[in-house]
Amino acid sequence: MNTVFVLDTNKQILAPCSRYRAHVLLSSGKAAVFRRIPFTIILKRPIENPVLPDHRLKIDSGSKTTGIAILNETTGRVIFAAELTHRGQQIKAALESRRAIRRNRRSRKTRYRQPRFLNRTRPAGWLAPSLRSRVENVLTWVRRLSRVCPITALSQELVRFDMQLMQNAEVSGVAYQQGELAGYECREYLLEKWGRTCAYCKKTGVPLQVEHIQPKSRGGSDRVSNLTLACQPCNQKKNNQTAAEFGFPALQARAKVPLKDAAAVNSTRWALYRRLCETGLPVEVGTGGRTKYNRTRLGLPKTHWADAACVGASTPDTLAVAVAKPLLMTAMGRGTYQACQTDKHGFPIKHRTRQKKHFGFQTGDLVRAVKSTGKHIGTWVSRVVIRSRPSFTIRIAGKAVDVHQRDCTRLFAADGYAYA
Repeated sequence: MNTVFVLDTNKQILAPCSRYRAHVLLSSGKAAVFRRIPFTIILKRPIENPVLPDHRLKIDSGSKTTGIAILNETTGRVIFAAELTHRGQQIKAALESRRAIRRNRRSRKTRYRQPRFLNRTRPAGWLAPSLRSRVENVLTWVRRLSRVCPITALSQELVRFDMQLMQNAEVSGVAYQQGELAGYECREYLLEKWGRTCAYCKKTGVPLQVEHIQPKSRGGSDRVSNLTLACQPCNQKKNNQTAAEFGFPALQARAKVPLKDAAAVNSTRWALYRRLCETGLPVEVGTGGRTKYNRTRLGLPKTHWADAACVGASTPDTLAVAVAKPLLMTAMGRGTYQACQTDKHGFPIKHRTRQKKHFGFQTGDLVRAVKSTGKHIGTWVSRVVIRSRPSFTIRIAGKAVDVHQRDCTRLFAADGYAYA
């Protein structure tokens, strides 16, 4: 569990405290629970001139999952860690489904017209909805954490690989094989590009070496487009042959193919960087190679939150982790604007009401339900699915169970995210 955030009675931000200290304050009646996620308590008295240590919020952006960590810069302790799973693919699938339904409807109900192209303009800095959702998800949590923790600076992994460093002709030979930071940039790029497998025998889980497709003894360069990964037996067996002579003529073409996913994520990171600068806090940036270098130096596991804790040059020489498990957050959305649901062919099957809340609850709220009759007698905590009648649905052991609204107590309002 992460460190507990603290506010005073005027909602002034105070220094975070330990779980034991929060338990003492809550049990003695000196504080109350202000928010369950992230867990925050509020004192029942004001605090004048509080002493606040500097905290840095670190972000490791990813295409599917983003790592978030808060570092106490005075003590070098990671006091909060979380992993945020995005819903970009769901948004992309929903937009494609809507496009198919609209085209189908137009073909049935409108007369033929000539196709029109380039009749819409996009503003500068436009991002596709699936990419924009990633930026908005991260910004949402930057704002939420800034309301409960004294954050004074931000760190972001701006680019995954330092392409200029890898393409620089002056960085060659020993600098690629033995250079400290340059070597990490290059190896991280190659590991991502070749899927952490030997390019020749396809082995995984074995030590891999950086290998030249066109050997240097035969005019090959140290550019990243001429490098691949190979296990030691394959590297020795290949000797000074080219990849084509070794029986892999398609390897050179594959080596020149860029990482399209990395380019898309890099565009998202730049948009996120501009939005973070608008917060007014100083923003430090770093590369993926430096992040891996810091994580390897500190001996941390390969996780998204550990990568976030190692972003940038501000990472201290020693890092203490005060987090047992990270908070897992999954973006779920806040419902849909589609009032009429359709089948896969675009025909309407049912309609939603415009009212989102019934009896003070809405779908997705975390509730405590007390069942006094039936097979599931007891107290249960689950997400709720509401109806216009006072018979709601919760899930118990994977099964949908009906419960009356009077037996439900809301613990946490739906905020568009699921937690674990």
